[in-house]
Amino acid sequence: DSEGGLYVCMNTFLGFGREHIERHYRKTGQCVYLHLKRRVIEKVPGASGGALPKRRNAKLFLDLETSSDLNSDDFEYEDEAKLIIFPDHYEISLPNIEELPALVTIACDALLSAKSPYRKQEPDSWEEELQASKHAKTLLQLDNGVRIPPSGWKCSKCDLRENLWLNLTDGSVLCGKWFFDGSGGNGHAMEHYKETGYPLAVKLGTITPDGADVYSFDEEEPVLDPHIAKHLAHFGIDMLQMQVTENGLRDNDIKPRVSEWEVIQEAGVKLKPMYGPGYTGMKNLGNSCYLNAVMQAIFSIPEFQRAYVGNLPRIFDYSPLDPTQDFNTQMAKLGHGLLSGQYSKPPMKSELIEQVMKEEHKPQHNGISPRMFKAFISKGHPEFSSNRQQDAQEFFLHLINLVERNPVGSENPSDVFRFLVEERTQCCQSRKVRYTERVDYIMQLPVAMEAATNKDELIAYELKRREAEAARRPLPELVRAKIPFRACLQAFSEPSNVEDFWSSALQAKSAGVKTSRFASFPEYLVVQIKKFTFGLDWIPKKLDVSIDMPDFLDISHLRARGLQPGEEELPDIAPPIVIPDDPKGILLTSLDIDESSVMQLAEMGFPLEACRKAVYYTGNLGAEVAFNWIIAHMEEPDFAEPLVIPAFGEVASSGAAALGAVGLDNQPPEETVAIIISMGFQRNLAIQALKATNNNLERALEWIFSHPDPEEESDPALDTMDMENNANANILAETGSEGPRIKDGPGRYELFGFISHMGTSTMSGHYVCHLRKEGRWVIYNDLRVCASERPPKDLGYIYFYHRIPS
Repeated sequence: DSEGGLYVCMNTFLGFGREHIERHYRKTGQCVYLHLKRRVIEKVPGASGGALPKRRNAKLFLDLETSSDLNSDDFEYEDEAKLIIFPDHYEISLPNIEELPALVTIACDALLSAKSPYRKQEPDSWEEELQASKHAKTLLQLDNGVRIPPSGWKCSKCDLRENLWLNLTDGSVLCGKWFFDGSGGNGHAMEHYKETGYPLAVKLGTITPDGADVYSFDEEEPVLDPHIAKHLAHFGIDMLQMQVTENGLRDNDIKPRVSEWEVIQEAGVKLKPMYGPGYTGMKNLGNSCYLNAVMQAIFSIPEFQRAYVGNLPRIFDYSPLDPTQDFNTQMAKLGHGLLSGQYSKPPMKSELIEQVMKEEHKPQHNGISPRMFKAFISKGHPEFSSNRQQDAQEFFLHLINLVERNPVGSENPSDVFRFLVEERTQCCQSRKVRYTERVDYIMQLPVAMEAATNKDELIAYELKRREAEAARRPLPELVRAKIPFRACLQAFSEPSNVEDFWSSALQAKSAGVKTSRFASFPEYLVVQIKKFTFGLDWIPKKLDVSIDMPDFLDISHLRARGLQPGEEELPDIAPPIVIPDDPKGILLTSLDIDESSVMQLAEMGFPLEACRKAVYYTGNLGAEVAFNWIIAHMEEPDFAEPLVIPAFGEVASSGAAALGAVGLDNQPPEETVAIIISMGFQRNLAIQALKATNNNLERALEWIFSHPDPEEESDPALDTMDMENNANANILAETGSEGPRIKDGPGRYELFGFISHMGTSTMSGHYVCHLRKEGRWVIYNDLRVCASERPPKDLGYIYFYHRIPS
């Protein structure tokens, strides 16, 4: 609270501003609160940012979500604490051991000395200084004549040229772990340690006259090497001559060129800062730029603005006793911070300094720190809850899933993204077809590398690059593949082969092809460029391409047409169920599993066996549906155990849906019901469809679309029990329709935003958001919000289009 400080309830230990403390008292009856105030005393001499007038009574705007670090060394503070007794607002100054019971005094002391919850979210290792390695003093160094050149390094086992580590015992240059230190690698440095026991390695490219990054494989942590100069000199490295580089080349050897990082962040161009409502930056909490970029795009959409910021008073009034655990409260709070303009104000002009000196100083706070929002939205998720970089597309889908599960009022803002995809599968032998529909939120556009318009330049660049690497010369200026957008759109619409297709017409496996079309066009179309793929060695890599994304997009020709005259449908016959001979179940070694979906999930950091089970138990419906299964089952003790098919007659809670097995009472498994609900269908319809199809998820979805007006088959007692057992019961849509909530319309769109990625992997690098507002492009680069001069529309990763009214 800008005037009254912070009130902490001594029963719940939740903090409130002055505006909300009375409401909390009336709602809960809790009458004892700890009142905290913090006042600025003076600016520490020599601190960055200029001098602050010495005013002992200057009140500090206390907002734990602003970008300013209230615990920094730039300020000295005077704290004031009082105990407030409601309803009379009786005040007791602290410390006071005479008027207070011992238990209350102990509670107040513990609260005042407690570690900030925001600091607790940061890794402890960030707060600890590196310790000297126990191996540094007595490190063995082999006299094998190895000399390390000043540039041109590569892994001796796989030829990688990034994330390279020099073993300080034998001079081996080997790559680190994948995603270690934000770079790729095959783990050869660790393998070398396991083979030899040589404990210390230094990262090449980090050696400077001041030191280097040293890692101890034995101690399993970064360490200090007090004798690093001596150890490096053993291999001919003079620390005094080294400078930090990114690729192993000396700084004066690097030819200046415009890299992906420079283009996307518009480096080298003087950008004008933007202030006011809608131009608020977000602090990077340590690789949280993926969250910042997505939330800036989300809250630029009017439907999300109305749902959360427009309903902010009602959301706050009806928030639970612990608002930190309420999704809608946290969304409303974040949206208000971004759109109110309170945290995006221009610096004070010089002519106002005298006036400010005469009044109470109120520091400007630009940008917000979404710590509480990130803590809630990532709770229980193994990746988003970490400080590692994540895929912005995966986070977008995770956010939409939470929006679906936590409705606010009658309007569901995620409806604007939802659309139906019609998939046409044809048996190549019988020529018969099957039409199915599924819900989706993102159009994934493949990169048509074969359609590059500058193939000659690419071939010449590749030859020059190889020659430069062989001769250890600076690399030539990058040549980026130029891909026409129309070629990517054509690749999206072309038929694709269906592996291990089982034809119900032949009742045997056959060749099949599948094409996808839009059964409906969403109000806001999200397009993801599939830049991330796997190499022949199954190492994830990024396609560095330039695509001429259009400002105006017309995909009307991709409208689904349904069953055509002369086409004959495939019979509705399910594949046979293979019953294992082993009564205890059999370990599966060869399954009809979509391995591409498995690898997408594995790249997110989930155990491989868990990914296989998720894809199998959700009927190969894609990574998004399998992701929901993982979230629902990740706490189970056998989560990462190998996939096992239950024996005949054995009850299988998870596998029944995938195998089509009929349970004793045919009650659908709860996780399968939750998957269908997450697609926008009502719970009773999901249960009815699963019962009608023997709990087969894929057939249940087909049943839903073929039964627009299903019969009511609801047992009130059973429905009540289901509602009580369903942890996500609030996902029920507040609408009378029983199908997915679809907002269909014309297929013509205009670009209004895009998210770009810099780096070689979704799990490293940096994300930046560009949005078109008030007729101009604006770049959102964490806390920096500026007018864009050269929006790199050709290098984006996720694009946001809105429908053009007819």
